[in-house]
Amino acid sequence: MINLKIDGKAVQVPPGSTVLDAARALGIEIPTMCFLKGVKEDRPSCLACVVRVNKQPRLVPSCATQASEGMEVESETPFVREARKAAMELLFSDHLGDCVSVCQRVCPAHLQVPATIRLVSQGKMREAIQLVKENVVFPSVMGRICRAPCETGCRRSKLDGAVAIQLIEREVADLDRLAKERFTPTCAPSTGKRIAIVGAGATGLSAAFYLLRLGHKAVVFDDHPEPGGHMRYGVPEQDLPRETLDGDIATIRLIGLDFRGEQRLGRDFTLEQLRQEFDAVIVAVGNMQKTKPAELGIAATERTVRINPHTLQSSVPGVYAAGSCIRTGYDPARSVGEGKQLAECVDGFLQGREVKIVVKEFTSSLPKFDEAEVRSFLQGANALLSTRELIGLAEEASGRCCHCDCRAADSCKLRLYGDMYNVDVKRNLGGKRRGFEFVRQPGGILFEPGKCISCGICVELAEQAKEPFGLTHIGRGFDVKIGVPLHGELSDAFQKVGEDCVRHCPTGALSFEDDEKNTIKAGNGNGEEKI
Repeated sequence: MINLKIDGKAVQVPPGSTVLDAARALGIEIPTMCFLKGVKEDRPSCLACVVRVNKQPRLVPSCATQASEGMEVESETPFVREARKAAMELLFSDHLGDCVSVCQRVCPAHLQVPATIRLVSQGKMREAIQLVKENVVFPSVMGRICRAPCETGCRRSKLDGAVAIQLIEREVADLDRLAKERFTPTCAPSTGKRIAIVGAGATGLSAAFYLLRLGHKAVVFDDHPEPGGHMRYGVPEQDLPRETLDGDIATIRLIGLDFRGEQRLGRDFTLEQLRQEFDAVIVAVGNMQKTKPAELGIAATERTVRINPHTLQSSVPGVYAAGSCIRTGYDPARSVGEGKQLAECVDGFLQGREVKIVVKEFTSSLPKFDEAEVRSFLQGANALLSTRELIGLAEEASGRCCHCDCRAADSCKLRLYGDMYNVDVKRNLGGKRRGFEFVRQPGGILFEPGKCISCGICVELAEQAKEPFGLTHIGRGFDVKIGVPLHGELSDAFQKVGEDCVRHCPTGALSFEDDEKNTIKAGNGNGEEKI
């Protein structure tokens, strides 16, 4: 056995082991992108796995460096981390792709826009409403009164008009609301925990919905006789029919909403009473102009409740707040999104773990396209139905979506490590960027050359499977790319190992058109407690 140390920790490995093998034996995570055990092991190219050995000034790739007796390895020093960060910034400097589509990124309620539209385009309306309600508990309402920033952000809006995203959400929700058997989400087994929610508006009811789904008991207090807050008592009937609002609230009632109307904090009960009776408290009282700060029992000004912006916790432990009471201005979509964040923060508190809100999700962005690139970008999307007056045509309207999100965003190693190493995705290291291309292949495989880092894993997989054409590296230096010999088509190279190549692609350059397959590829994530 070979004895060595990594970050001061001793480890023994068999002869022939690499530094990466030794690190994994210790449970030390070293990022790898161009390495695949048993397939591609000895020709490193991404340099994401570099380490420092025996205090030498030169860094070496851990995936291809043999472990030796007495070796001392540094894998987590600032010097090593900066080198890895630089390697990833070099890859990102020539990376063409949106990790998260702009329409989804700007949605305050975090609606999964492209994935929902793909389900609608396939006529899978029940699956679509199920996905919508993963983040938006009031889809019929938002389909009518949301300001639709998603459509402003839609990349097609500046070309020939945005995709009618709000209309699509509205129709999916209305179809479910009027169906004989409505979608009713399942809830986790009861935890025995009870949460008091003060305020039955968009924030409070959204928080109640997700807390109920997590298995907690949610009791909602409000000074009005019916739930809905500003949606019911502030939005005109012609803009939001009350049967539409009641239809969305009915889903929350079906899974156990306990609503107690005509109950006001500071008049009928105090915050301290709620803290004694419940395991946690949420304050979602809406506009502070209608509330005296002294009535709340937590730190507040005349305009807002003071909270920790990363946890939504108030000045009192176990008491959380969000919605219009922590900011000025009414934004129903944002209130809905904050309701889910509240539920996840409170759930973490009840389990003894802290959940932190990710203010800005890690993502790269596509640049401005030239005319030829626009044509490639629009491939597969129809040019019709640009008007918003298309009630009853959601399935057809969905065909305009260009699906500029990354299908493999949840499994992309470049994104995962870019976030981990605080990479600046906008750092321009010079040189002309490559052109945008988008290629659909038989068998439901998508290829985006702009995301390829030429790791060579697919080349090796094709060679091992003895594909008739296979794949190879074409070009030299920064111009190198993966392609099929003799100007062949990728479909020629993917006769046997297409799906294997997709599953092992580290960056999403290869992905499945079927979202379900990409979900399987992504697995359960890395377990980080971030929202």
